Amino acid sequence: MSTPSNRSLLPRVLFYLAVIAMVLIVLFPFAWMLASSFKTQVDIVAWPPKLVFSPTLQNYRKVFGEQDFVKYFINSTTVALLAVGFSLLLGLPAAYSIARFTQRRLAMFILLARLMPGISFLMPWYIIFSRLNLMDSYTALVLSHMLIALPIVVWIMASYFEALPRDLEESAMVDGASRQYAFFKIILPLSGPGVITATTLAFIFSWNNFMFSQVLSMEKTKTLPIAVFNFLSYAEIDWGGVMAASVAIMAPALVLTMIFQRYVVKGLTMGAVKG
Repeated sequence: MSTPSNRSLLPRVLFYLAVIAMVLIVLFPFAWMLASSFKTQVDIVAWPPKLVFSPTLQNYRKVFGEQDFVKYFINSTTVALLAVGFSLLLGLPAAYSIARFTQRRLAMFILLARLMPGISFLMPWYIIFSRLNLMDSYTALVLSHMLIALPIVVWIMASYFEALPRDLEESAMVDGASRQYAFFKIILPLSGPGVITATTLAFIFSWNNFMFSQVLSMEKTKTLPIAVFNFLSYAEIDWGGVMAASVAIMAPALVLTMIFQRYVVKGLTMGAVKG
């Protein structure tokens, strides 16, 4: 016969089992990718899969030695930082205006650019940048990546600014401060977690972008996601090189997320509790 304590214990056990199952499902592809990056081509394609193997650094030597990985890394970092920087410069004032002057329709219009499939912008971008002789330039990549980063910044920060009491800047304005002063000296310092959240997510989306870089960049501005294609050919696929390059590409975004995880969770939570 079940007791009340057993009945209360069962939901907790089921909850933790579900959490463990979800974690395993999420982590399995990453663990497989990491393990494959240390395998030879023979071990990777072996069936049944080899769980015990002799690790090798050959794949990483190919990535960092034979490929121009450092140049691709610099290109990706430059494009992502510029795209995020300009998105913050434009997005923070826009988000504040939307939050304080109740321009929610404008917020939905901005978010629409994020909801539309990116491939629908490829042809217009290509035609515009070709006629302006901006193909294979940082300008083309930064502007195209801002199409991804800017809506993220505006949407997150508009929700965050709405969660802040209006009394904060109104009190300063009563004392003679301007709206701009209240924004830069009062609201922004209190919005640190939101800014970090928007910056982190925008950087990750820009860092991982493949589609725009594939069409708008060539050899000079090729970014890391495109560099993975160096290991693909019609004859064969160098799975070890692909996995090693993928790990190297994922590492900076993963480290950034781990460092600012607490702020990201706080920023998303505060923006979600409004209303």
